[in-house]
Amino acid sequence: MRTADVPAFTAFVQARSSALFRTALLITGERHVADDLVQSTLEQVCRHWRKVRSADAPEAYARRILVNLANDRWRKLRGRAEVPLDEGIGGVDDTGGVGGGHAVDPYKGLAARDELMRGLQSLPVGMRTVLVLRYFEDLDDAEIGRLMNISAGTVRSQVARGLSKLRSTVGTQPLHAGSEGAA
Repeated sequence: MRTADVPAFTAFVQARSSALFRTALLITGERHVADDLVQSTLEQVCRHWRKVRSADAPEAYARRILVNLANDRWRKLRGRAEVPLDEGIGGVDDTGGVGGGHAVDPYKGLAARDELMRGLQSLPVGMRTVLVLRYFEDLDDAEIGRLMNISAGTVRSQVARGLSKLRSTVGTQPLHAGSEGAA
């Protein structure tokens, strides 16, 4: 990397590394693995910074690297014993607050988030990745398809099947971000 590129790359890392970490954590379910994925992703972005910087969407480029690295990791683990969940998953940042002055039990929220994380981890990695990119990264079908080298139709079917499996695993409450439950 040229010295002139260092400030731009540093700014990119400062602006996007936490979002990349959140995506990696949601896909893998393990903090140390998510850290490793983000580190490897940023290493590859750094090596190809001129190409990444000239791309229309450097974050999308980095996200694609992250998804590919996560898929490579799962291919290597296939056939091994199930990977245990990280005990620290409950620390995922939840910025969606509850308004209206209702009393909220914070432990109930932690239990629900833990149940959702465990449900996500029970899904096949491709299905989990599609759900994370759709509902946590707010990407559309075409963007997800490009990232994962699958068709938009496959994205939609993976979303539908993944949500169905999550609902049966987690419970009957809606899983859509921002949805309000009935009182």
